[in-house]
Formats: sequence, C-alpha cells, structure tokens
Amino acid sequence: MKLKSQAKNKTATPAAPLALTIAAIALICTLAAPSARAQAGPGSAPSGLALAQQQNCMSCHSVTRTFMGPALRDVAAKYAAKPEAQAYLSHKITEGSAGVWGTVPMPANTQLSPGQAATLASWILTLK
Repeated sequence: MKLKSQAKNKTATPAAPLALTIAAIALICTLAAPSARAQAGPGSAPSGLALAQQQNCMSCHSVTRTFMGPALRDVAAKYAAKPEAQAYLSHKITEGSAGVWGTVPMPANTQLSPGQAATLASWILTLK
C-alpha cells in the first residue's frame, strides 16, 4: 500500500516546482512595481522606469536584455550621439515603429501625452 501512495506523490511533485516558480515570479513583479512608483515621490510625475512599467513598455522591453523588443540600453547606445535623439525616440514611442530592430513591430502608444513620451525617451537615453 505504501508503494501506491508513494507513486501518487511522485506524479504530483513535478507540478510543485512550476507552481513555486510562478509564485516567485508573481512576487518579484509585485515587489518591483511599488518601488518604481516610490522613486517618483507622492504627487510628482512618474520617473521614466515607473512610467515604462505603468504603460506596459516592460512587457516587450528590458533594460539589459533583448526580448520581444530591443534592450533599452541598446536603444540608448544607438541613438545617444544623435542630436535629435530625444525627439526621434519620442516620435517612435507615440507613433510606433517597424523594421528598425527586427521583424516585430512596436505598436503606437497614442494614449501617451507628448510629455510622457519625452519622459520615456529621456530616461531611455540615460541607460547607456
């Protein structure tokens, strides 16, 4: 009888590491978001990172790793020396882009105000 119950437990254990991994990811995401908002301070405009998180930019981008979109440090390195980099990136953020960094297009973010797009672009350019 003990062998049958042990066999049942062995088939249930592979799900445990997956559940723990998912729980850990959820915890990290939950803990990371408030700290980014706290950097902006109460009543102030959100920082670049907080704004990027609020607007779901980080769903496709990472600061250091290429994911669906390019790593934001790579974007900064490519455009930092260009005189109109902030305006160019602001335009790409609000209007979207295709073919510059690969085959996956970046959708337009028309919900952003020009000031928010400029905040994001300025923040990205500091990441070099």
